[in-house]
Amino acid sequence: MTKVLSVLALFCLSITAFGQNSEKSFTVIYISDTLQLDGVLNEPAWEMAESANSFQQYFPTDSVEAIAGSDIKMLYDDKNLYIGIRMDAKGKDYVIPSLERDFRAGGNDNISLLFDTFNDGTNAFLFGINPYGVRREALITNGGAGDDGFTTSWDIKWKGESVIYDTYYTAELIIPLTSFKFREGETKWRFNSYRFDMQTNERSTWVPIPQNQLIYNLAFMGDMVFEKPLGKSRTPLALIPYVNGIGANDFETGSNLNNFKVGADAKISVGNSLNLDLTLNPDFSTVEVDNFITNLTRFEIALPERRQFFIDNNDLFGGFGGGRDANPFFSRRIGIATDTAGNTIENRILGGLRLSGKINNDLRLGFLNLQTQEDSDNEIPSNNNMMFSLQQKMFSRSNLGVFFINRQAVRAADFLPEDEEFNRVMGIDYNLASEDNSWTGKFYAHKSFQPEDSEGNYSLGFNLGKNTRNFSAFVDAVKIDEEFNSDLGFIPRKDVFKLVNVFEARLWPKKGKINNYEVQLFNEIIWRPGLDYDLTDHGVSLETTAAFKSLEEVRAEFSRRFIFLTEDFEPTGNEGAIALPGNRGYTFNSFELAFASDQRKIFSYRIEPEIGGFFNGNRYSLETGFDIRLQPKVRIGFDMQYDKIVLPQPYSSADIWLVSPRVGITFSKSIFWSTLIQYSNQRDNLGINSRLQWRFAQLSDLFIVYNDNYSVDLLAPRFRSINLKLTYWLNI
Repeated sequence: MTKVLSVLALFCLSITAFGQNSEKSFTVIYISDTLQLDGVLNEPAWEMAESANSFQQYFPTDSVEAIAGSDIKMLYDDKNLYIGIRMDAKGKDYVIPSLERDFRAGGNDNISLLFDTFNDGTNAFLFGINPYGVRREALITNGGAGDDGFTTSWDIKWKGESVIYDTYYTAELIIPLTSFKFREGETKWRFNSYRFDMQTNERSTWVPIPQNQLIYNLAFMGDMVFEKPLGKSRTPLALIPYVNGIGANDFETGSNLNNFKVGADAKISVGNSLNLDLTLNPDFSTVEVDNFITNLTRFEIALPERRQFFIDNNDLFGGFGGGRDANPFFSRRIGIATDTAGNTIENRILGGLRLSGKINNDLRLGFLNLQTQEDSDNEIPSNNNMMFSLQQKMFSRSNLGVFFINRQAVRAADFLPEDEEFNRVMGIDYNLASEDNSWTGKFYAHKSFQPEDSEGNYSLGFNLGKNTRNFSAFVDAVKIDEEFNSDLGFIPRKDVFKLVNVFEARLWPKKGKINNYEVQLFNEIIWRPGLDYDLTDHGVSLETTAAFKSLEEVRAEFSRRFIFLTEDFEPTGNEGAIALPGNRGYTFNSFELAFASDQRKIFSYRIEPEIGGFFNGNRYSLETGFDIRLQPKVRIGFDMQYDKIVLPQPYSSADIWLVSPRVGITFSKSIFWSTLIQYSNQRDNLGINSRLQWRFAQLSDLFIVYNDNYSVDLLAPRFRSINLKLTYWLNI
């Protein structure tokens, strides 16, 4: 396996391009006068600013100029970057789902600006605004090559306003230079912008991007050249204290869990390029709740990280290995533990620090250290959780990374077995991204260490992809030893050797209502090395998709699965049900249809019926959902998943429901109320989460959050709480 990785790494080095030539550029003019933020571009300074215009369509075609014109101008002084934007439109019929910050761009009117401040094509800052002046910001990592490299949980202070006219709207943005990280003395940043215009049903970009690439891919950018070099811009110390009063009752145990917590985070700039985050007694009882998921597999499912402390430069920590199979660091592991009854509970974090960013133009550093509290009642020791990583840029957009992870029990308690006193993982990753992103890949080798267990314990893998306009091909290979272990990672399966290959073909009709047809062939094979490489899983699927220019989409998929159960498995969750016998293989087929309607409409929906086999029986599924938009104040949504599992006697059958209605009301751009109800009979839970948020100052919030949970079978209360949480962002 090691020889194979070496050969493929050399192959990827040979296809990596040495730099990207930007064909588009404009000059950012230095000014000494401060501009008034009102969304109106009437100051004389805007007249002398150069423009980034002549946008090109990305959708419905990527070969013509945009119908709706967009014009971006930039100015700067020693403290701020000023941006003035004019966007032409057919009228005032804009699609604005809500007034809440950090919206997703799809299906509504907005413009986004991407700044690659280190000119490396790997990471970027994104700022966006819509016609109503609603703002969003995000971090782009891994070159913008996938959805996992787009993080909207990042927050930073900046200002923006918009004004709507009859046939266009304008926007002004003031972004403090301290909101960016960049090298002192820098003379240019790479830049691109993309716009969603729903009235002409058009998506456009300043630097052209082919439709087979994501619209925020960082391989395609121009230059914004500063009139004079940027100076030293040190971010002020940001202190973010919080208070949280919690009234809670656990009805199943009869416990009163009232609590009052006080703590703080701090953000400190180290030079122009490093972030130091400190936390003391953090409140990681997030005011958002995780979405329930129906899980009919034998394995754990990863949920996204929402805690602000872990967001900045998150790819330096969570970007190693394979995200689906062998991620050695998964931040959600920190702050949770398992009690003596096997239940997942919160494990209090006492405090910690996180240092991340650029050491120089090509070398990045990540360091994290958090301490958790001992919980002797649940036999949970105090642990020190540490990760250190370095990432060196190579060629135009590739990089080589190394890391070391250590989970160490402190003053190991009597109840802790010796073989659980520590867990250490070290590894090396090479990430490939060619100049035009047509070639992407990853190669990694990781090794874990436990007390008296240092032999073997490897996690090895590579993937390589080729993406062109008319076809894509991808291969992924992973080998995880049975004894490989990362206590701070996400490793759903061990003792596996997996091989995946995917081929996609695309057709782009020149006329008609269809934007593109796509056919995908997916093949996955898994062997168990510990069982003499016996075949345990084989899945193959054929999927075809038609994407309409009117934004509807139709998909059909046929799949065939083989699963060899090495152990007994009971998929229904019914009490007392007889498990399907292990040491036996099961082969079954399924067929799925899916339709998604136009998201621009006031009422949009999706529906996905599926029918087929399930182990030795059958499964009938329906997944559906809809959204009603009473813009811009009210948004109502509904999601449902129904799975009917029919197994022959004496095995159990089941009707599994997951129903999630939700409503969101944005009273203004600073007051939001949302309610989410989740019913899952698989979890035996009916949950209600209702949250009122008042953003009384920039990134400073007052939350009132009500949670209620009931047992589905008895409709009896299980857990109820109300939180009053205040956070304040103070720059010192």
